Amino acid sequence: MSNKEEYTYKERLVELDTERQFRIGEGKISGYLSVLLGALSLLAVLAYLYPSVLTTTELRQAYDAEKLQEVLKYGMYFSLFFGSMTHFLKKYRRYGCTGILLTLIAFALGGYKVPVGPVDAQTLSLGVDWLILALLGSAAIFVTLEKLLPKYKNQVILRPEWETDFLYFCFNHLAISAILIYANYHTSHFDWAVSASFQSSFQSLPFLAQFMIVLVAADFVLYWEHRLFHEVKWFWPVHAVHHSVENLDWLAGSRGHFIQVFSERAMVLVPLYLLGPSESVLNVYVVFAALQAVLIHCNTRLSFGPLKYIFVTPQFHHWHHGSEKPAIDTNYGAHLVLFDWLFGTMHMPKQHWPAEYGTTKPLPKSIIGQTIYPLKAVLKMLKTNRA
Repeated sequence: MSNKEEYTYKERLVELDTERQFRIGEGKISGYLSVLLGALSLLAVLAYLYPSVLTTTELRQAYDAEKLQEVLKYGMYFSLFFGSMTHFLKKYRRYGCTGILLTLIAFALGGYKVPVGPVDAQTLSLGVDWLILALLGSAAIFVTLEKLLPKYKNQVILRPEWETDFLYFCFNHLAISAILIYANYHTSHFDWAVSASFQSSFQSLPFLAQFMIVLVAADFVLYWEHRLFHEVKWFWPVHAVHHSVENLDWLAGSRGHFIQVFSERAMVLVPLYLLGPSESVLNVYVVFAALQAVLIHCNTRLSFGPLKYIFVTPQFHHWHHGSEKPAIDTNYGAHLVLFDWLFGTMHMPKQHWPAEYGTTKPLPKSIIGQTIYPLKAVLKMLKTNRA
């Protein structure tokens, strides 16, 4: 019998943090919503004023800027409403005042009536539009999911270190332009392997066939890259940053060293570049990959039934983040369980979830500390090897 089979599984205990908990009628929910909507409204107005430097060329092609001004209008008025509620409830009025102030500044700069016109494309820009849309969409979908079907009911939305992961979330989306530039530069080295006739034949396949082949090819690359980050000691300190999260939720997946973020995006583009799928298939894959990356870190008990034996689900990926012995160096797949099953790295007991998350050795808590941690770790290994 293997060590994994002999392991005695434990239940994870999560105590309710009453200080961080949101409760209806206290004003805290209204205060945070007012600040969030006020900040996003101000960012949106700035993006409308300076679209060439604050929005991404690729994303602008996917949405109607004028129609989104209607969404901006409601966001601004709701920020004022929630800010006013904090004064009515006489609690968290500082948050309410902050949200109202941010919204009034947005109105003063033109609000939801900023003229929309042609945009001069810039090679490098900040993805403010990507940040706003991703944050609103992700929070609405996944916070709702975590509240309706939580795995750990006592885990609060503002769990420990949420601020750190929120900053990672912002960086990953604001830097999307730089990430794409690097990824495209990386894939350009594979021009010699591109076959126009092969890509034409591939695009003639039915949509579902193209999508599944893209999914398998992308996951094959991500599986081996992920496995190398774990099993090559020089790479692990970079990936350890992602694993330092001790409470998984929709925001936890954002934590990652910038080297890993740029590397993953570049590597996964290689099979897509070589296959040359149709634009519709590529767009669906990008949306699928983005949603799945958030979902699998969620604090949700949603099991997905038989699909969990095909696709990577929260339970499967939670085991990857587990710090208990059976979970170490398992479940590398990003989209499918196929390659973990084929190469013997799969671990997903039917009735159990991890009792502990995070790295076996604690990492620095600050973003700066986590950013320089790999450098310190590698220098320490070099020093040890020389001794």
